[in-house]
Amino acid sequence: MGAGSGKPGEAVRPGQFSGSGKKLLVPEWLMLPKGPVRGQAVLVDGGKFREVGPARKLIAAHRELEPVRLDGHLIMPGFVDAHHHLTQSFGKAQSFGQPSEIFKTIWEPLEHALDGESAYLSAKLAALEALRGGFTTVADAGTRAPVDVAVVAKGAEEAGVRCVLSKIVSQGKGGEEHLGRWEAHPLIHPSLAIAVPEDATGKVIKRTADLCGEAGAVLQIHVNEHLASVERSLKSVGRRPVEYLHHLGALGPHTLGSHATLLTPGEMRMLADSGAAISYNPVASAWKGNAVAHATMLAAMGVRFGTGTDGTRGDGFRLVDAAETAQRLAYGMASGDSSCGAGRMWLEHATSLSADALGLGKVTGEIAAGKAADFLVVDVNVPEMTPSWDLEWELVRLANRDQITAVVVDGKLRLWKGWPRDWDGPALVARAAEVGPEVVRRADLQRVEPTTAR
Repeated sequence: MGAGSGKPGEAVRPGQFSGSGKKLLVPEWLMLPKGPVRGQAVLVDGGKFREVGPARKLIAAHRELEPVRLDGHLIMPGFVDAHHHLTQSFGKAQSFGQPSEIFKTIWEPLEHALDGESAYLSAKLAALEALRGGFTTVADAGTRAPVDVAVVAKGAEEAGVRCVLSKIVSQGKGGEEHLGRWEAHPLIHPSLAIAVPEDATGKVIKRTADLCGEAGAVLQIHVNEHLASVERSLKSVGRRPVEYLHHLGALGPHTLGSHATLLTPGEMRMLADSGAAISYNPVASAWKGNAVAHATMLAAMGVRFGTGTDGTRGDGFRLVDAAETAQRLAYGMASGDSSCGAGRMWLEHATSLSADALGLGKVTGEIAAGKAADFLVVDVNVPEMTPSWDLEWELVRLANRDQITAVVVDGKLRLWKGWPRDWDGPALVARAAEVGPEVVRRADLQRVEPTTAR
């Protein structure tokens, strides 16, 4: 028997998810915190999951509602991208084949060349790609573009993705205003960022961390990303990045360190003891790094971590595949660990535990009463997953973006089979194709290796 043994995907219609009224969804499979189960239903109303339980019980309790039966489909939490750069989408393949510190030669020049319109287009394009890949939440690590971050928020909001929106405050200015600017916004959650520890004074880093702690926000900061960054920190402040944050008293549950591919055992202990979180970005390691974060060790030591794309590839299923594969190649093979956490671990760290790392654990990341209705409707009645023996492993290693029938964020249908239904996605792509090359020309990027064609 396959993962989905019911009717084919054509039986599911977009109208079943449209509108703002109550909906009683009865999928073949429902991904709960304890794993995928059959015979369950969810009641969605007002942008939240209101009830989760046995289908028969919920159907009997809500006879006024027509159950939306989703045979052959799984409802699962949307993926949560713990580290993104929404204003870097015009430069994607410009970074391929370049040395690790491409932010100096590619990303900084690219973002500095953006204006209000192009930054908005870049953010909306990245948000659309994220939604197409099953991400219902993305964390933007802060833009260097000379624009008001409101244009990034506008792009994310119009696309319909939930966004943890950072403002870079390396000079110690504007943090309080930014944290208060998006209060009670349904999709935008403010955050502060310092690109790397040596970009700001110790006083500014500590004050920014304290501001985030008081506001229930996160401080996003790149730490221990590659050898050059570790050595630069040692030369500038005399300590490795994580050690330096610990020395300043800036590590805590409100701290989100990105990458952390080069950690000493002592630094791992600092992260675990402080409650700080890490974004494990395996695709970034494969494409431009010189190390892979030891995620299974972090898990064993109790370090909180989510998974992030680093803006590389907005595809949730390929991200969890990369997360598991990178662990197996970098650490599992050498130690004879043939499971490296198994399927459930990577799904959890890409959903609920990513939400926790972003300070949104009470908001999103799992299908539970009271949480935001941020979810995917996934067609599991496909050849690749038939017959089905272990759905969680199959989602990690076999599932694909084209199986995502619907993407719902805050209870609203955002995408149907890869495209929005309430705004013109192809028109955005066409406009980005016009504007993006002009931005790259203005940026005068410094490529070390030419494009493949050249």
